[in-house]
Amino acid sequence: MMANSNRFSSYTSTSVGTGSEGKKDDQKKDMWSSMLDSVASGKRLPEKNMLVLGGSTNSQRDFLEALSNNDQRRNIDRSKDKMPPIANSFALGYTYYDVLDADQEDILARISLYLLSSPAPSFTSLVKPLLTPQSIPNTLIVILLDWSQPWLWMRQLREWLLLLRTVLVSLSPECEETMKESMIAWRDRGRTGGSVNLDGTGAVAAEGDVALPLGPGEWDGALGLPLCVVCQNSEKIDYLEKSQSWKEEQFDLVLQYLRTVLLKHGASLIYTGPSMTSPLQTLVHASLGIHSLLKRSPLKHNVIDRDKIVVPPNWDSWGKIRVLRDGFDVESVSEGWSIDLEQPFPMVKANGANGTEADHEVIDDTNGTDEPEGSAVAMYEEQVQDSSLDALQLAQGNKDTSKLEVASINTQAFLVNQLERLEQQKKVEDKTGKESTFAQGATDDMISDHIGPVQFNMGGIQVDADDMVQRLKERQAYGQSPELHAMDDESQLEDPAPQVDTDTLAKFFGNLMNRKPAAGGNGTKT
Repeated sequence: MMANSNRFSSYTSTSVGTGSEGKKDDQKKDMWSSMLDSVASGKRLPEKNMLVLGGSTNSQRDFLEALSNNDQRRNIDRSKDKMPPIANSFALGYTYYDVLDADQEDILARISLYLLSSPAPSFTSLVKPLLTPQSIPNTLIVILLDWSQPWLWMRQLREWLLLLRTVLVSLSPECEETMKESMIAWRDRGRTGGSVNLDGTGAVAAEGDVALPLGPGEWDGALGLPLCVVCQNSEKIDYLEKSQSWKEEQFDLVLQYLRTVLLKHGASLIYTGPSMTSPLQTLVHASLGIHSLLKRSPLKHNVIDRDKIVVPPNWDSWGKIRVLRDGFDVESVSEGWSIDLEQPFPMVKANGANGTEADHEVIDDTNGTDEPEGSAVAMYEEQVQDSSLDALQLAQGNKDTSKLEVASINTQAFLVNQLERLEQQKKVEDKTGKESTFAQGATDDMISDHIGPVQFNMGGIQVDADDMVQRLKERQAYGQSPELHAMDDESQLEDPAPQVDTDTLAKFFGNLMNRKPAAGGNGTKT
């Protein structure tokens, strides 16, 4: 019966109906299609892009692990911890990860990371296709710096920003218009009257409200994309303090330079370390417009703890930078940074004999000797230096403190110099030896005159030590004379086996044995 009813219902549903029934079927199909499309669009993850510049292969991996929060994932469910591989060994690398909500269940967005380690001009063609009118509003630029070399930070920042500007000025007019709109929206974030706060609390401006005006030095050099600078391995701050004698003034100076420069671009700044917790995840995700649906994480600034610095965008100002340490010329640094960003990319310097254009090469981590007048990079490198290279600098007499190379001299010239030194040392040793011999002889004479002759009793015979030593010396000298050796050779040839008078020797030793000591014990009596 069930089979018959199923066949009957199937037959009736597929039977030919009137025109109105056909229209109802079409409407049902359209309804199901629209419902499926809506469900599919609801499941589609928001796509976000992040361009990570700088750092090494390992430091880029550390940055990704800090963002993906692998520790929490492992604690919840080890089977869900399936991170994609990171391909960042050559040229432009790539990886991605899913941003999970506070309960680690719902996926809020998927972030694609494009990794670039070197600011080479040839890589501009790889970065340009990543910036389109659709991707620009969902893209964040991250520059990685390392506390192992803080004296190179300003130069590294300039190289990356010059590369970015080279790419951005070559984009299409549609991209430029999109970047302009994105920068206006980004500039209003975190300000009174802004449409969205940085922490995602949603502060919608009321009608008639006006955003706060910009202060001096703010947003003077907007890139068109949001920027975040991450200073990794902040635990090395203690190493700089202990090994290179860095003081609080130097750490504050580095921070003031960074804040002044990043203020011109509306960028954020954060210090991170592998063994410390930081709001890096909150800062980066909020900069991309990703906010948790269950838990709001407020982003607070921190400019007091030297290893936990957090400077959100649109928070800093010249007045706050001056308060950190007196005597910092924030105006000169800001103007000098504008001069640095006006330089061509890549920057070149003459290294040939005649200084021709053919003898130019890209500047790579050199000091500020060839910098333009008023350069912020030159001012920074003059005040923040690697003190571990001071000894090497004095040894080689070179002002370039950022290189470890030492030019070697010719081998023959080196050997000639060493030979002269050896001869001089030999003369000094000979002179010292003669003086010591003369002094020893004089000392021996003084001792002999002071204590007199040395005598001792040996087998009942009173022996004078000085006389015995003198006889031994004469005998040794006589034995070493060439005449004696010649006479000995002739005697050996003439009489190879000389006769020994055994009777005389026996009588001599018998007399020695029959001697009796004197009464006083100091003499002998035969």
